[in-house]
Order: sequence, then C-alpha cells, then structure tokens
Amino acid sequence: MRMRIAGMSCADCEHHVQVALEGVGAEEVKADFRRGEARFRLVGPVDASVLDSAVAAAGYRPLSVEVEDAAAVTGERSFQAPRAGGGDYDLAIVGSGGAAFAAAIRARDRGARVVMVERGTLGGTCVNIGCVPSKTMLRAGEIYHLAGHHAFAGIGTGAAGVDMVTLVRQKDELVAELRQHKYEDLIGEYGWDLVRGEAAFVDAHTLQVGDRPIKADAFLIATGARPAVPDIPGLAEAGYLTSTTALNLDHVPDSIAVIGSGYIALELGQLLRRLGARVTLMQRSPRLLGAYDPEIGDAMTEVLHDEGIEIITGVRYERVEGGRDARRVLIDVNGRRRTVEAEQVLVAAGRRPNTEALRLEQAGVRVGARGEVVVDAELRTNVPHILAAGDVTAGPQFVYVAAYEGGIAAENALGAHRQVDLGVVPAVTFTSPAIATVGLTEAAARETGYDVKTSVLPLSAVPRAIVNRDTRGLFKLVADAATDQVLGAHVVAENAGDAIYAATLAVRFRLTVAELVETLAPYLTMAEGIRLAAQTFGRDVNKLSCCAG
Repeated sequence: MRMRIAGMSCADCEHHVQVALEGVGAEEVKADFRRGEARFRLVGPVDASVLDSAVAAAGYRPLSVEVEDAAAVTGERSFQAPRAGGGDYDLAIVGSGGAAFAAAIRARDRGARVVMVERGTLGGTCVNIGCVPSKTMLRAGEIYHLAGHHAFAGIGTGAAGVDMVTLVRQKDELVAELRQHKYEDLIGEYGWDLVRGEAAFVDAHTLQVGDRPIKADAFLIATGARPAVPDIPGLAEAGYLTSTTALNLDHVPDSIAVIGSGYIALELGQLLRRLGARVTLMQRSPRLLGAYDPEIGDAMTEVLHDEGIEIITGVRYERVEGGRDARRVLIDVNGRRRTVEAEQVLVAAGRRPNTEALRLEQAGVRVGARGEVVVDAELRTNVPHILAAGDVTAGPQFVYVAAYEGGIAAENALGAHRQVDLGVVPAVTFTSPAIATVGLTEAAARETGYDVKTSVLPLSAVPRAIVNRDTRGLFKLVADAATDQVLGAHVVAENAGDAIYAATLAVRFRLTVAELVETLAPYLTMAEGIRLAAQTFGRDVNKLSCCAG
C-alpha cells in the first residue's frame, strides 16, 4: 500500500509515521518525508478510519491510500484521490525551468502526483544559459573594466589580457553547481517523477514521450523560449552568435555587430566592449530604449558612447555577407546605405516561445501569432485543464515572473481559481550603470488618463554616487498630480536593481510621494535616491544638508 501524507518534514517525522502505522497493524513500513508518502503492507482487513486516525494522532494529515488489493481495506472513505480524467498523475509538467520547478514544488506541497518531462538540460534558461551565466560574466567584465578605468587618485591598477577559456570554464563550473543544488537535488527532495525525452500531445489527456504515454488530469506547459532570429538574407549562411553562444567564446572578437538593442543586446554589447571588442549596436527604432522614458534612454546612450560603443538607429537590414572571421552587415539608415564590418554578428532581437514540438493542435490548444500559448488570467488555455506559465506565454521574460506564474498554475491545476497579477513587475537591465524600472512611464501614465507630475534627480545629487565618483545616471518618479500616488519609478545607477525594490513596494501598495518623503532611507546607499527623488517634487535637494528632510 502507498499512503500520501502531508506535514512530514524530516527524518523524525518518518519515524513517527512508521511507529503510528505499525501500531495499527501495518508491516514493513517505509516512510519518506521528501516524497510525502509511506509504503507498507497489511495482513488482513483494516478499517480505513483506523489508518487515518493513527497518522492524524501522530500529527500529520493523511491524504489518500492506494491499494493493490482493495478487498483488504474496509470503510466508507475512498482511498484513491478522485481524478476527473483518470490519469496516472494529477499534474504533468513539460519543461524544467523556473515555472516548472515552482509548479512541481507547489503541487507536491499539496500532495499531488507530479511528473516532469524534459528533453534537454535540466533547469531551463535561467541557470543554464540566461541569468546565472550572463550575470557572472557581466561581473567579470565590470571588474576588468574598473581595473583600467576608475576615478580614485593614488590607486594604481591595470587590466592585463583576458583568458576567455579560463573565464568560461569558471562560469560553467558555477552553472553546474547551481543546477545541481537548485534543480537536480530538489527532485528527490520533493519526490516527483522525471521523464527524459521530447513530449508531444496525443490528445487532451495524454502526452507521448518516446514510446511512453503519460496520462494526467492536468498539464502545465512551461517550455520557455529561445533567441529569435530575424529573417535577414545571408544571416544563416554567414553565421551568427546568440545570447547562448556569445557566453562560450574562446576568445574576445576584435569587433562585433549587434542586431538589436534590448536588454540582452545592451548587456552583452557592453560586456564584449569592456573585454576589448569594438562594438556596434544596430536597431530599427529611432532611439535607444524606446519603451522607456526619454531620460532613461538618453542617459544610457551617453554611457555607451563614452565607453566607445557605436549606436546606429533607424536601421533597415538588407543582408549579411561573409563568414568565419569577417562579416559585413548591409543596412539602410534613413535612406542611406551603409556597411558594418565585424568579426562576429550577435543576434539579440528578442525571444520566441518553444511550442513547435508539442503538437498542441492534437490537444486543441490555441497559440498566438508568435507561437505563444494563449492563456487567461488563471493561466488556463482554451482547454481548461491544460495551463501554461513563464516565457512560453510571451509575457514578461523574467524568471521571477515565471516562478510566480508556475506556483499559481499548479494551484489552479489542482482545483483553485487564482488569477495572476502582473500589474507591478520590476525590470532590471544589468548594464553598468544598471537600468531598473517599475510601474508606469510618464507617457503610459498620461495615456492611461492620469494628470501626471514627475521629478528627475540626477545622480550628481545622490551622496552614494558622489562618494563612488561615478555620477552617471538618474532617478525619475512618476506620480498622480491629483492624489500624490506614486505610479512609477525609473533608475539608471549602480545597484539600480537593488534600489528598485523599494519603489516596487511603493507602487504596489499605492504609497504617496509624501509618504516616501516621510520614510527613513539609509545614508550613503543608492536606495536613498528614491527618497531624494520624492523630495525633489517640492524642493531643490542640492540645498539640503546631508540627510536633511
């Protein structure tokens, strides 16, 4: 027999459950707190309520019991958890990234039977080819840059050469360590099944993985996304880098042309420039960071120009020529033809959901124009027991959003009706200085109908930036002029990603500018800039003493 039990959290719990079940006649009891279950053998009939009462008296909650010989159990309670589709699992998850693991953990916490299907490397984008490897490489680039460029007199430093092979090896070691501890080890810790292989729907209640059919009552699609490659003639033939392969280079290219200017383009473009490459950023739109307030784009443009990065706007791509170590990108810039020559071309033009192999049409699941899975506020597709979460839905492409959605999707798959709330999502671009934003931009606030007031505080007025001797950047707050409520915050500064959390709370809980001014902000932190920007609505903070209210 197998009894699912909620509440066990350690080896002592296993012992208590074992003793409790043995006390009512169970034999060969093996409890497992990680899997949330106890397996045992019964000799002769046992009343169901006796098993329940024994486990409950030990301080745990019995959920269900599966029996090989149903005649051995008497009593009215059903020992098999009811499942509408009669599946082998309560929840089948396709993918193994942030959304998938959050969903599996949440479902197992609720006693569900879970299976996860992964066709490639466990852990998804963030730990393997996204957040973790890129941010550790960005930190390396920052250290290298500071060794040769700092503003402090009396300190002699210098930057020697860059050994990319050794740097990439160290990055890979970190990735492997985190993948093991934060992903692989958790499968046994929580006790769900892992199936390796390509998953495709046979029908709305069955996945096929190799020669194995998997039936479940609910499914979660969490297959993530991959770099999108624009349809530019000659690009495939000439060869190109993506955000994945750019982090595995065995040497620093002499020059690199970047197609795109989003956060990946900015982060990797600045990294490669700081490591020694000549970098050209190309974008279709007329200005950098067009979705942000102009002050943010202007501040970042100045930073990149100062570091020697060329930015070309208003680009129409005609074709790419060459290959190996010499490539040419032929472009049209506002009606004038131009050629950008570079050793490598980096494509950083957004991401595309991974749905092609799933055969979603077999399950009747609707997808959008980019291949994204279309979901409602409960993360359900048009087939209610099939849900989707994370990058595959083409929502905000952040691992913390994916994890948040995965947890909600798991609860809804098991019968809840929670709705996602993505009204206040902070975003960080890990350039140096970093870009962080939350809430409405000034333009979006006006379009929404607010009577808007704004404050813009240059970093030259922030004490932390002054003592750092790096005043590149600004803080901008957007507020409702009628109610004083903070609607948005936008920052270009060192540690902007840390500072933006305070602003996230302000926007999320509808704080006013006056309430921000009345808070205490630690002196000589970048987060103090949020409060100073709030003070700027009413006075010139340059005319205040340190920490003056």
